[in-house]
Amino acid sequence: MTDKPAYGFDTLQIHAGARPDPATGARQTPIYQTTAYVFRDADHAAALFNLQEVGYIYSRLTNPTVAVLQERIATLEGGVGAVCCSSGHAAQIMALFPLMGPGRNIVASNRLYGGTITQFSQTIRRFGWSARFVDTDDLDAVRAAIDDDTRAVFCETIANPGGYVSDLDALARIAADAGLPLIVDNTTATPYLCRPIDHGATLVVHYTTKYLTGNGTVTGGAIVDAGTFDWSASDKFPSLAAPEPAYHGLKFHETFGNLAFTFHGIAVGLRDLGMTMNPQAAHYTLMGIETLSLRMERHVQNAVKIAAWLETHPAVAGVTYAGLPTSPYADRAARMLPRGAGALFTVKLKGGYDACVRFVGALDLFSHVANLGDARSLVIHSASTTHRQLTLDQQVAAGAAPDVVRLSIGIENADDLIRDLDHALTVAGH
Repeated sequence: MTDKPAYGFDTLQIHAGARPDPATGARQTPIYQTTAYVFRDADHAAALFNLQEVGYIYSRLTNPTVAVLQERIATLEGGVGAVCCSSGHAAQIMALFPLMGPGRNIVASNRLYGGTITQFSQTIRRFGWSARFVDTDDLDAVRAAIDDDTRAVFCETIANPGGYVSDLDALARIAADAGLPLIVDNTTATPYLCRPIDHGATLVVHYTTKYLTGNGTVTGGAIVDAGTFDWSASDKFPSLAAPEPAYHGLKFHETFGNLAFTFHGIAVGLRDLGMTMNPQAAHYTLMGIETLSLRMERHVQNAVKIAAWLETHPAVAGVTYAGLPTSPYADRAARMLPRGAGALFTVKLKGGYDACVRFVGALDLFSHVANLGDARSLVIHSASTTHRQLTLDQQVAAGAAPDVVRLSIGIENADDLIRDLDHALTVAGH
């Protein structure tokens, strides 16, 4: 089919990027389990390697199953292209790779997934990069953190674990004024609830492992390119604007225009970093995306009901869900997330750390795992797991203090989940 703006989200999540297999007529996208592809002749091979023709060379770079997933995610997010890779963490490095260099920095929200904070505060230093963490609700602090070596601003739409909602429009204006791209991790919102590109984002990152796949089976990541950033407007992004030695001086932005970042991600990023998504993982994620809107509707319905119930429980000191009228982010969520504020939030227990441990251990339907976005409801005590490597101050800033647990509300019967939570809270109070 030809993707048209007139098609609704529910249609695009099934059809975008997919066409009947030309060899067999198979309606479902096949798993192209192959490492390499036969060239028509020597000239064809040379054209592919010179980036003069688009096609398949080797599955570290391109694969037909993965290509369908890339087109589908890009379409749902309103981007011009996407690059899929092996994990969400890989996607973040892939997003930064064309932008950064030794001595360069990013300005990042201090309300991020603990693994992201560790990646940005520790691991990227080995590349000579650095991150400056700020409260992105403090727009003056964001502006003050940007300097001549800054190459991007990074945040999450709905922050993991606290469920805080970033003001993407305001952050996009600050980034644009500084001549920088805004990179948004949209994992917890998904394009069904929010499309960051519509709010000025340059790049959108996904942990496809989570809601897009939705069944806890495979890891994956994606970077979506809005195709709106002028990489040649300054000398800050030579990987995209200056001659590329590995391709005989080709300039990606001059040659590929609004697809410059996407082509660079495949032709250089996947070629040299090798963070490849395998075709079977792409297949599982395509299957998951077909029901994304249906699942997100139930996720949100359950989260609203359960968060409102938790807020009134005597053992609970607070709930961070932006979908509650009492949330300081309620107005922002209504503006940016009209279909709902997702299904991820934290619960603060009056009994502190020990109560959290007892609570997690007493749950039955909620699975105690280091994951989110599953059809199943999940729980974790972030301070002792996903955010364990952070200092206490960092944990508190990220919304992962020792006295809170993170809930990822699934699509089960909400009343069953409430009974499970009620039992666990009773145990936690003793």
